[in-house]
Amino acid sequence: MPQFEYKVLPAPTKGKRNRGSKGGAGRLAFAVQEMINDLALSGWEYQRSDTLPLQERSGLTGRVTVYHNMLVFRRPVDDAPHEQSLAVPRKSEPDDNIFEADTHDSETP
Repeated sequence: MPQFEYKVLPAPTKGKRNRGSKGGAGRLAFAVQEMINDLALSGWEYQRSDTLPLQERSGLTGRVTVYHNMLVFRRPVDDAPHEQSLAVPRKSEPDDNIFEADTHDSETP
């Protein structure tokens, strides 16, 4: 089963001017279209738009709920499990000089 990573970004709130877009809704649609196409070039696939509530402060003690539109994107991730590679200690090679020193001491005439 393929696995995905997700990216959630706030939807544009201002439109972008374009030759073919008319009115505020057309400019906003063009801004969303550009955002989706830019992310698609990086491998992100548009999934859906969600409206999520957020509690924000209003004055010193008050709170108000504000709703934000979010765009959800996904892209496939490698199927290989991500395991941390542990450093394996390398076996050190014996030092030849140590053995030569021992043999010279034992070779006395």
